[in-house]
Amino acid sequence: MNLENLDTSVDVVVVGAGPTGLSLAALLGQQGLDVVALERYEGLYNLPRAAAFDDETMRTFQKLGVAEKMLLGTNVQSGYTWVNGQGDVLLDIEYDNPGRCGWPAQYMMYQPHVETVLHERVRSMPSVELQRGVAVTAVDQDEHGVTVTTQTAQGLERQIRARYVVGCDGGNSTVRESLRIGLDDYGFFENWLVCDFELRRDVPGLPTFRQVCNPAEPIAIVNIGPRFHRFSFRLEAETTRDEATEPEKAWARVRDYLTPADAELVRTANYTFRSCIAQRWRDRRVLLAGDAAHQMPPFLAQGMVSGIRDARNLAWKLEMVLGGYPDELLDTYQAEREPHVRFITEKAIELGRVQTMRDPVAAKRRDAQMIAARRANQKPDKLIYPALSGGLISNSGELLPQGLVSSAERTALLDDVVGSGWLILVNGAPVLSGVPAEDREAFTRVGGREVALGLSSMFEPADLSDTGGTYAKWFAATGCVAAIVRPDSYIYGLAHDSQELAALTKELLTQLSVPA
Repeated sequence: MNLENLDTSVDVVVVGAGPTGLSLAALLGQQGLDVVALERYEGLYNLPRAAAFDDETMRTFQKLGVAEKMLLGTNVQSGYTWVNGQGDVLLDIEYDNPGRCGWPAQYMMYQPHVETVLHERVRSMPSVELQRGVAVTAVDQDEHGVTVTTQTAQGLERQIRARYVVGCDGGNSTVRESLRIGLDDYGFFENWLVCDFELRRDVPGLPTFRQVCNPAEPIAIVNIGPRFHRFSFRLEAETTRDEATEPEKAWARVRDYLTPADAELVRTANYTFRSCIAQRWRDRRVLLAGDAAHQMPPFLAQGMVSGIRDARNLAWKLEMVLGGYPDELLDTYQAEREPHVRFITEKAIELGRVQTMRDPVAAKRRDAQMIAARRANQKPDKLIYPALSGGLISNSGELLPQGLVSSAERTALLDDVVGSGWLILVNGAPVLSGVPAEDREAFTRVGGREVALGLSSMFEPADLSDTGGTYAKWFAATGCVAAIVRPDSYIYGLAHDSQELAALTKELLTQLSVPA
């Protein structure tokens, strides 16, 4: 075995270059940190796995400057329909457009395109090195940093020294195993066949996003970006992989929707969906994100999305800690993200059990209840994910909505105009007058910015105009006059007057150990 010890020292090593790892590496690189991202596969994995992402994810892509590039591999999805085995509509969900983050609430995507865009963005960053074809064989940490040992297929070993390591290396995470971190398993796992097709032409009547709640054989039908379509079939537990993935059987299953003249079968895969969450997401200088930290069923299309939320939550905290702020800030990562992930996982399990029930009698009762609700014009409740709590949150934890605003120089979505660092957003500049000058200066030192909207005064000048009307509605709905917003667009806290804003600012600076 060849051994070459490289005295490489970086800020962060990211293990795994899937959507979570690439997003994290890009976010860290955008902040100017020295990063090495490691991936055991030589090239990009050119087959789709995830099927969708939401407006919050697109907001992260916007921050990275690649939102428009993503559009070539996506379709905006207007809704999601459940039908029973007879084709009767049980549920018809409409997605907001725009959603809270200023983009359509649901995109169906071709994952290889998304990963290619992220890969190119990472490659463009001078402070990020992406190494492919290297496996991590050891992760050893001490009080000053972490040593990561890697090995190529040719047997060449190298060592990289980092101040922090983040394992984004999937459900079978080597990093998690090296830390001996256990999993909390919900015990919900199902045997599914996934069949992906590349369309040769438009197919009239082909569902774009439909759940067929047929107790004889539950089916999920989704478009996965332009020209690609996926059919997923719930299998009996005893069905074997070889039996399930035979191409002839795949075509027989989709014969009511597609023929070989319509599409090419590009993949069949047998999956067992798992539902589990790592017991610890941090061990001193090593952290877990994405599937390494949590796995969930696909019924809410939130698996990849949750991993990118992890990356967004973690990136700015790592930057602050590496910049000298308290290491305890990283303890807020799991405290904030785990309850959010557990809510989504448990809701996905709940919906999965309703969608895929195999008892015909129970399914008939379900159908009757859901059809009766539709006939009574009872629209389904929109699923609202919980706010963040604990951690570095004072009294909100909601995402700040993103709307169209105008400055003297441009009209664009809020984040593109004000940036995505710490922000105090106020309804009228006078609200800031109650914050002591030394605290305003200290807020500036953490990278903060003050921005005033003039929604309640025709006299006071304002930094921005509420061109899209988003913020007049939002300030009225919340009853607040100011918000302190974190770099990940989540709201640290709301204030209802100038004095509350002063107290909230002081509270934040104290938590961050920022001297006045």
